Amino acid sequence: MDNLTVAQLTAQLQTLTASISDLDEESMAKIQKRLDWLAKPQGSLGQLETLAKQLGGIQRTSNPKITKKAVLLMAGDHGVAAAGVSAFPQEVTPQMVYNIIRGGAAINVLARQAGAEVFCTDVGVAFPLEGDIIHKRVANGTQNMMEGPAMTRQQALQALLVGAEVAAEKISAGYNLFATGDLGIGNTTPSSAIVALFTNSPIEAVVGRGTGIDDAGLIKKRQAIAKALKHNQPDPQDALDVLTKVGGLEIAAIAGSILQAAASRVPIVIDGFISTAGALVAARLAPKCTAFMIPSHGSAEIGHRRALAALGLDPLLSLNMRLGEGTGAVMTFHLVEAALHILEEMSTFADAGVSESSNFHCIYA
Repeated sequence: MDNLTVAQLTAQLQTLTASISDLDEESMAKIQKRLDWLAKPQGSLGQLETLAKQLGGIQRTSNPKITKKAVLLMAGDHGVAAAGVSAFPQEVTPQMVYNIIRGGAAINVLARQAGAEVFCTDVGVAFPLEGDIIHKRVANGTQNMMEGPAMTRQQALQALLVGAEVAAEKISAGYNLFATGDLGIGNTTPSSAIVALFTNSPIEAVVGRGTGIDDAGLIKKRQAIAKALKHNQPDPQDALDVLTKVGGLEIAAIAGSILQAAASRVPIVIDGFISTAGALVAARLAPKCTAFMIPSHGSAEIGHRRALAALGLDPLLSLNMRLGEGTGAVMTFHLVEAALHILEEMSTFADAGVSESSNFHCIYA
């Protein structure tokens, strides 16, 4: 991929986005019919019913199944971290990668509980890394977006296609439910810039405290984003231009993994603020991919719900989380599987010996 030109990389991306199709309405209609005949008031299981239909529409079957689950965690560093926009130094990124390799991070714990595997990809960490990770480094971190573009257009395309490649490899290995995940000190700063641009929001409405910066740090972070936007003038109508000028390599890879999941008809659960910034990029590149996204939680980051709203997504969980790594997304795996168990195991009126009448659906209202 390193030797491919921008034109060649763009052609690959266009082939990928063009292969994304709509959900299967026939399968969704069959699932809706079964849900309506289950021994309960119609619609009373709320978003679990919506999830069951979505999964059927994605898999093109009225009997959707989840076999293997994976967290696709993308790691990268950010040149803007030098401006003091994070409470932690950049050296923490490789330290956290190694903690994940050892199985001691929050995402490892929650993934084990959910029966999922964690795959960490180095897309752009600024330090040498060894061990059991997926080595796909595009660059040693991004450049400082306050002083110029965060990356080249070629690097943005490479990172997008790295994410797609990782997802495709796991799909070939039998995984059919993904969670997005991120890791990288300073990554809420480019994410905030992306969300501000794609939602046409003022910086103050989307910039939060990230890893826990104080008031002075928050002011510095807002100023850094304002300077980057003014200096680079990214075009919100051009997702690649936004990625190139104020994005992150791991954010691009997250977007790429979403596009590949959608093209391969695999549901993908979107984690928190950084992942949703990646989802916004993916949606700008291929609007149909949003139908394959499952929202997870509403992050404590102030811009997250605004970003979700721009995608037309409502969070399934509200846990005041802001860790990233895929932690909120993997928690949502339990809800996805609950939706499928309801569809497969719950009795219908006839099975349960319950007489359905015109009054049944309002008895429990």
